[in-house]
Amino acid sequence: MADWEIWLVIFVLALATACTRSSFWLVGQHITIPKRVQEMLRFAPACALAAIVAPDLILAANGQPVLDISNLKLVSGIVATIYYLLRRNMLETIIFGMAFFTALRLIDVT
Repeated sequence: MADWEIWLVIFVLALATACTRSSFWLVGQHITIPKRVQEMLRFAPACALAAIVAPDLILAANGQPVLDISNLKLVSGIVATIYYLLRRNMLETIIFGMAFFTALRLIDVT
């Protein structure tokens, strides 16, 4: 890929991002979003986060899903989820999950 193609892709992606993010700001007063859509949009950040995190927890480096006990990321994610359900504190969950994952990696001898 030539340098000008890379810069063109960067420019087009920046333009697309600017257009999509500013569209609500530019036409926000003229369009009313239905209540049902507003309720659904409340869950968009959680869905986006799940779409980013889930493949990292499930897939191995070669792209194959690993759903057994040897997948330390998945085990840590499940334990962190249980911790969150018990404590309801996101910062503690992140710290606990990372500490648990680090401990598993240090203990793992394979």
